[in-house]
Amino acid sequence: MKTLDLLDKKILRLLQKDARLNTKEIANKIGLSVTPTYERLKKIEKSKIIKGYVALLDQQAIGKTCSAFCTISLRLHSAPLLKQFEQALRSFPEVMECYHVAGAYDYLIKIVVDNMNDYKNLLVNKLAAMENVSNVQSAFIMTEVKHETAYHLSP
Repeated sequence: MKTLDLLDKKILRLLQKDARLNTKEIANKIGLSVTPTYERLKKIEKSKIIKGYVALLDQQAIGKTCSAFCTISLRLHSAPLLKQFEQALRSFPEVMECYHVAGAYDYLIKIVVDNMNDYKNLLVNKLAAMENVSNVQSAFIMTEVKHETAYHLSP
């Protein structure tokens, strides 16, 4: 892993707030000229610290009014069955996040859909229909209190 110095972290903080900043704008904000800023940014990108650039959408504005965190327990835990399950989840566009976890259940997923009927269809026709799924518990999001996309980078 590339060691990040103070200027690299400044660049990353700026880009996490606004990925549309161009190299000249970044250079002005961190106190470097354009060329060394460009070179730093390219090194950071090449090292894969930056995974991509995206537009963050307002969930409510695009009609995605139903969100839930679901815990899923599997019947069997062989490597092939885990891979099969994970591959299936990757193909469901409603599943926004998926984590294989240790503890009382096997997976934690975040689902975002238009409405409760869409959630029911996902649960009945996709999740519960999977042969190795033994239990699905859902917690519906009432209010989003905090949602960060930027990582804290200590100085």
